[in-house]
This record gives sequence, structure tokens and C-alpha cells, in this order.
Amino acid sequence: QVQLVESGGGLVQPGGSLRLSCAVSGTIFSLNHMGWYRQTPGNWRDLIASIAPGSSTYYADSVKGRFTITRDNAKKELYLQMNSLKHEDTVVYYCNTRPALHAWGQGTQVTVSS
Repeated sequence: QVQLVESGGGLVQPGGSLRLSCAVSGTIFSLNHMGWYRQTPGNWRDLIASIAPGSSTYYADSVKGRFTITRDNAKKELYLQMNSLKHEDTVVYYCNTRPALHAWGQGTQVTVSS
């Protein structure tokens, strides 16, 4: 059973940075296309960034140029470096495969506020 554990969220001022981490177990991490998602007001989870096994990346327009997704296959961890944070980035962030095939973790809350 795949387990996803997100961490690294917190309170940050506008323009600040955070680095999210996702620890993955129960699967061959290096073979998975992984993504970061964030919860929408309608309780959906939108894909905002993904990274393929070969490390090619995708970014939603809303985060392009500000967020960077990386992975460490040896540690089985996924990361999201978030820079130039805006108020509208305030939401819970989740990781999962792309597409999202596994039960969601608890997510990590990011709050951007002055």
C-alpha cells in the first residue's frame, strides 16, 4: 500500500519561500510520475507541478516561474520549492502520482499572510 506523507508547510509572508517535502513508501518511487496538487475551493485537487521518472517537469501557469519540483529517488522523496509566494497560494498541498492513483495523505497547509 502506497503511503504519502507531506511536510514543510507553514506561515510565510507574501514574497517569501517554503520547501515542501513528500515521503513516499510502498512503491518503486523511481518509476512513478509524481505530482504536487493543491486543494481548490470546490474540494478538488488540482495538479500544479509534476516530474516524470526521467525528470521532465510540468507546471501549471499559476506557479510557473515561481515553483520548482524535484525528486530524490534514493530517498524516495518529492520536493516543491515555492518562491515568491502570494496570498492566493494559501491552501493545502498534497503529493500523489500523476495521475493521482493512491489514497491522499494528510497534506500540508501553506498560509501566505502578512
